[in-house]
Amino acid sequence: MQLLRTAIHPDVADNMGRCFTRRSTRAIVLRGDSILLLYTARYDDYSLPGGGVDDHETVEVGFCRELAEETGATGICNLVPLGIYEEYRPWYRPEHDTVHMLSYCYYCDIDEELGQTRFEDYEKKNGMKPVWLPLDEAIAHNERTLAQSDKAGLSVERELFLLKLIKAQRIKAA
Repeated sequence: MQLLRTAIHPDVADNMGRCFTRRSTRAIVLRGDSILLLYTARYDDYSLPGGGVDDHETVEVGFCRELAEETGATGICNLVPLGIYEEYRPWYRPEHDTVHMLSYCYYCDIDEELGQTRFEDYEKKNGMKPVWLPLDEAIAHNERTLAQSDKAGLSVERELFLLKLIKAQRIKAA
């Protein structure tokens, strides 16, 4: 899978310290001009559904599990790779200083109706919910959040980069 971009947080740019790698996934589900996203009230941003891949899982199995948990999606099929978004960012637990995160991004299809979500407690507390939103609206919203919020960081930068890339690919294909 091709590398799309590498982002390095300024706090680890000069010294990674003790670093570990975390694999994660990002799902791209399109319907007409809309995209399936997660809205997070705590950060007032939109993100692609996805999350960490467990050690015993393949990336594709983790992708399907995370998409189903966060959106209630069923019938997940036709995975087409977009690429890998790589990040180096500070880690919050004492055994490591830095996380090297690899987000494996795939387009896919799902069944028409979304089922029940299975959010983790912190996701519920952050006010996460799946939404269908026009791609341009999601980009504009995340641009405002990045410009105006003191909570904005590498995550919203990643999501904005990926949303703009998805839009550019759609324009190119049209």
